[in-house]
Amino acid sequence: MLARKSIIPEEFGLPGLVSRMPRKPVFRDRVNKARFIAKNGSCNLAHKNIREQGRFLQDVFTTLVDLKWRFTLVIFTTTFVSSWLLFAMSWWLVAFAHGDLDPRQRNGTHCVTDVKSFTSAFLFSIEVQVTIGFGGRMITEQCPAAITVLILQNIVGLIINAVMLGCIFMKTAQSNRRAETLIFSRHAVIAVRNNRLCFMIRIGDLRKSMIIGATVRLQVVKKTTMPEGEVIPIHQIDVQTESAVASNSLFLLAPLIICHVIDKSSPLYDLSAMELQCSDLEVIVILEGVVETTGITTQARTSYVSEEIQWGHRFVPIVTEEEGVYSVDYSKFGNTVKVATPLCSARELDEKPSILIQTLQKSELSHQNSLRKRNSMRRNNSMRKGTSGSLRRNNSSMVSPKVQFFTPSDGVQSLNAVT
Repeated sequence: MLARKSIIPEEFGLPGLVSRMPRKPVFRDRVNKARFIAKNGSCNLAHKNIREQGRFLQDVFTTLVDLKWRFTLVIFTTTFVSSWLLFAMSWWLVAFAHGDLDPRQRNGTHCVTDVKSFTSAFLFSIEVQVTIGFGGRMITEQCPAAITVLILQNIVGLIINAVMLGCIFMKTAQSNRRAETLIFSRHAVIAVRNNRLCFMIRIGDLRKSMIIGATVRLQVVKKTTMPEGEVIPIHQIDVQTESAVASNSLFLLAPLIICHVIDKSSPLYDLSAMELQCSDLEVIVILEGVVETTGITTQARTSYVSEEIQWGHRFVPIVTEEEGVYSVDYSKFGNTVKVATPLCSARELDEKPSILIQTLQKSELSHQNSLRKRNSMRRNNSMRKGTSGSLRRNNSSMVSPKVQFFTPSDGVQSLNAVT
């Protein structure tokens, strides 16, 4: 049996109308990719399949400094104990060769007095290397071999002390410790400044000791395909900032806003607000300078992915003057406020400057309308308060007054109040 045709033509049915309706472009959420630089400044990079491991042993000092504390302390303890045991064996052999360990030779000439066993030789080795003399064991001038071992142990002990103590000092005074007090705003913003779209971040220093010759560098890292077909997974593009003048040094006394003008040379020139959220770029910020107190060069790093860039926002001011002193409120360090910003790219804004004018006019109109609404609401509230007050006065006037009747009786006047 054939299916009965519908009275409504297929092209005017619901499926046909839906298929002919214009669809908006759907932007898929990008897959969460690994960050090249973490928010705390650590490099998210793993080195694998390194065949030439011996290169790390050629620079032992740097390798020891780069190790974690637990490995450094283990190496520190093992090195000293091993040197003490090695020279303890040397002292025991010297005593054995000279016959000092023979019980029958009590009153004879010894190389080292009171070295009768390996334990006493080990104690004497510790006393020699750490320059502690307890007065019981001492070297004599009768044995040249003992003098030679004494000189060697002193030289080796000085070298071990210099390397190990220097390693401990460098690990405690590393430059990244100073970078812990160099802070960056949690989010970056894009807004209009001087009629140009600008990418802005805020940096600050929590310590009173300054960073001398501070410089800020910005880089955009993204996956790029060259015209020849070459794919560069980590393409680093330098970004210029407004402070890129002369030596590019900053006077980082108070928190500063670092601004990058999105112009033709910027990698953000062709990105609109919607395209920025769907892109996989990462903006790296590098702050370098010399620590004023120690003279060590330090570096602080952070990065911003597309989700951490707020379009149409601006940082709130945090520096105020209070009784002749400038005060910085770090509780508002990362706070932003919405401002009128075109959603188009910087290229479209340069080609059509009227977009910026229309956006500013719309924001001004909306601001005026909001002010009018507030004023009208205030007037209505004041009128309501006035009417409610007049009604209360009218109601109070409508209340019947109290009438007093005086009735004389027996020469005494009694008062009866009737309401």
